[in-house]
Amino acid sequence: MKRTLTSLIVAGGLLAAGQAMADGPLLWQGNSLTYLNGHNYKIDAPIQQTVTFEHASGWTWGDIFFFVDSIHFNGKGNDNGNDDSTLYGEFSPRLSLGKLTGKDFSFGPVSDVLLAMTYEFGEGDNESYLYGPGFDLKIPGFDYFQLNFYYRQPDGDRVPDGAIQITPAWSYTLPVGDSDILIDGFMDWVVNNKEAGSNHPEQSDYHANLHFNPQIKYDLGKALNWGEKQFYVGIEYDYWSNKYGIRDGGFVSENFVGKTDQNTYSVIAKVNF
Repeated sequence: MKRTLTSLIVAGGLLAAGQAMADGPLLWQGNSLTYLNGHNYKIDAPIQQTVTFEHASGWTWGDIFFFVDSIHFNGKGNDNGNDDSTLYGEFSPRLSLGKLTGKDFSFGPVSDVLLAMTYEFGEGDNESYLYGPGFDLKIPGFDYFQLNFYYRQPDGDRVPDGAIQITPAWSYTLPVGDSDILIDGFMDWVVNNKEAGSNHPEQSDYHANLHFNPQIKYDLGKALNWGEKQFYVGIEYDYWSNKYGIRDGGFVSENFVGKTDQNTYSVIAKVNF
């Protein structure tokens, strides 16, 4: 399969442009590489190896989260084995109303109100634009807890318009002996079905789906005195009902008959830098 890099270049350009325009107000940043190896995936090849680059940064105007997955398939996937790898990524800037206006928008557990945006990109017809309100929450014990509400707008005619998505993301550190266990992750919950209808035969029905993706990691670097928060090992759990918005029981191909609900895990190793 030919690898299309246009979307990756665009997202990388947006990230670089945002940094250049900021002209110095970077408050913090972190980058990481993660290797994952998992089995029992649905629709795509059942065995997958993934290398993920992540970037997160805080600015005087808000924050940025950006990642790219390089996914390598072992065995036949949804293209009868012709697809041996693919790319997928997301670019997620958020504008802080509190930082931009200098006013206090906190109330109850909410510490800030933001405009949240996400650009999803990948190979083929796989682009979506998400936007809506975001909230930073102060919850005792959590390193951070974010809650974003999105209107989900796909690019092109592959699925109907107008899905609503709720995305919490969190991080929690638990001291264990001479080191720590980090529990972090996200959940994408698309709450409404969208039907193509007879007037749009080129579109596919898009069903409500829930993607729950936590990681449980042990700070091995701290335990071995290599440095704190630098090298983790652990597992990633991946539950995805109606994966890709395809109704469970409604997907049939040479290798898959009806099952799109995914329930699996991967072993992982992660390096922060």
